[in-house]
Amino acid sequence: MKVVLASQNKHKLAEIQAILSRFDMELVLQSELGVQIDVEETGASFEENSMLKARAVVEATGLPAIADDSGLCVDVLGGAPGIYSARYGAPDCVTDRDRLNHLLENLRGVRSEERTARFVCVITLLRPDGSSLCARGSCEGLITFEPRGEDGFGYDPVFYVPALGCTFAQMGAERKNAISHRANALLRLERMLEEET
Repeated sequence: MKVVLASQNKHKLAEIQAILSRFDMELVLQSELGVQIDVEETGASFEENSMLKARAVVEATGLPAIADDSGLCVDVLGGAPGIYSARYGAPDCVTDRDRLNHLLENLRGVRSEERTARFVCVITLLRPDGSSLCARGSCEGLITFEPRGEDGFGYDPVFYVPALGCTFAQMGAERKNAISHRANALLRLERMLEEET
């Protein structure tokens, strides 16, 4: 069964393919089918935004689609940046580093033990008949006082995982992908698919 990934990201494609390959799914990027959709994320939750992306791709291709929405939720900031992680501090913040610095500025004076946060990812598999599976995964951590590490992207340099003693940007892609919010959401989706068979 051909399934379209609502993304242009080849790294995300490889990561999802690795987990879902045994379910007889041929996962392809939307761009491979000539679909260029930039869905406006107007949902009030990761679940709603993930579904919006999946629905747009199903409507454009007539094929099942997988979409995800993810972000960083900081407790002392009431869950911000949350679903606005990629647009945090806009219009003044336009780069990953701008958003990261904006986050650190908003946490100025907050003690280490109060800097609890989690990365959240929601993955939706939507079929043309309207049936769907929705899986949420998270990874708990703390926000550091300054960036650490050179790998990763976005907020990875300030997201510290106490159990591993390093930030996402210090642990390398393979290690990060084994424990990340997306990995946890994919494992949950995998279990849901197993229950269907």
